[in-house]
Amino acid sequence: MPIPETRAERATSALQTAFVADALAMPVHWYYNPMDILTAFPGGIQRFEAAPAYHPSSIMSLHSTERGGRRAGERTGQAPRVVGDIILKGRAHLWNRPNVHYHHGMAAGDTTLNAQCARVLMRCLADAGGHYDRDAFLSAYIDFMTAEPPRHNDTYAESYHRGFFARYAQGRPAHQCAMVTHDTPSIGGLVTIGPLALSERLRGAEVPAIQTLCREHLALTHPDESLMRVCDGYVALLCQLLDAPADGASLDEVFADAGKGTGAPDTLALVRRNLPDTQVVGRLYSPACYISDAWPVVLYLACKYHDDPWQALRANTNLGGDNVHRGMVLGTLLGLTSSEVASRWFDQLLAHREIGEDIAALVDGAG
Repeated sequence: MPIPETRAERATSALQTAFVADALAMPVHWYYNPMDILTAFPGGIQRFEAAPAYHPSSIMSLHSTERGGRRAGERTGQAPRVVGDIILKGRAHLWNRPNVHYHHGMAAGDTTLNAQCARVLMRCLADAGGHYDRDAFLSAYIDFMTAEPPRHNDTYAESYHRGFFARYAQGRPAHQCAMVTHDTPSIGGLVTIGPLALSERLRGAEVPAIQTLCREHLALTHPDESLMRVCDGYVALLCQLLDAPADGASLDEVFADAGKGTGAPDTLALVRRNLPDTQVVGRLYSPACYISDAWPVVLYLACKYHDDPWQALRANTNLGGDNVHRGMVLGTLLGLTSSEVASRWFDQLLAHREIGEDIAALVDGAG
C-alpha cells in the first residue's frame, strides 16, 4: 500500500478519501436493508453511482420541515418554513412524497450536504491561515445554507441543520442555535471535525488543545457529551495517525486501542471472530447514525480492512444505514494510512478540481 510520506501528504490523502467515501455511499444512504442495495445495484455498490429515483427506506416525508426531528404538531401559520423558505429553497415539495431519495437527483460522484459543510469550514480555515474563528465559520455556514439558488445539489438536511435554522429564524445568536433532538449524538457531527483537527495538528497544536477546540466547534451544532467523548477519541486517533512513523504499531491494534475509553468494546477480538459484516452491523450494532453504534462500526471496519481501504469503503457503503457520514469518518482515518483510494478515485468526483483546491488551500495554509 502506498503510505503518504509527509504529514501534508497524509492530511491531503485523508481529506480526499473522506470525500470519495461520501460520494460512494450517497446513492444507498439510509438504505436499512442490505438486500435492497443488492436489488438496486446487483453485486452492491462498486463505483460512483447516481441516486436512484426510488428509495425503499426513505422516511423523509416524516421529518419536520420546520425544526429538527420528526413531524409532530406542525404549525399552519404564515411564518417561513425552514425547509423551502430558509434553507433548501425550491426543494420542500420533495419532502412530502413517499420513497423520495434523500439525495434526489444527485449524479454519480457528487457529494452530500454535510460534505459541502466540511468544505465551508475548510475554506474558512484556509482564508484565515489555518486559524479557527467561530463567528467566521457560523457566518459562512449561514450564507451557504441560505443561499438562493442553493449552492449545493442536495435535497435533504439533517435534523441539526433544521433545528439550527429554526432557532436562528427566531432571532437567537448564531452560536446559541444548536437544537437538541433524539439524534443529536450522531456520527454526522464528526464530519467537520477531521479537517479542523488535521489543520490544527499541522499548525503544531497539542492534542488536548485540539480536543478542546473541536468540542467547542461541535457544540455549535451537536451539543451532546457522549458525542464529545467520542470526538476526543477521534481527534487523538487522527493526530496519532498523522504523526505515526511508517513502520509504527500494527494498525489493527491502533484502531482497536482507539475504542478504549470511548464506549467501544474489544474491536480486535470482534474482528478475530470472523463474523459476516452483516451480522456485526445490523445485529450487534445498529447501522443508524447514533454514535453509540456508529463509532464502534467505524473502528471495526478500520481494524478489519486497514490493509485494503477501498474494500473498507465498499463494505461500509453496502452495509447501508448512515453509511455516508460513517464513511467520511472512516475514510479520513484510512486516508492517513494509505493514498490508494485517493489516487485511484478522487479525480472521478464530480467537483474534484474545486474540492482539491479547497484541500490544498487548507493544507498549505496550515503548514
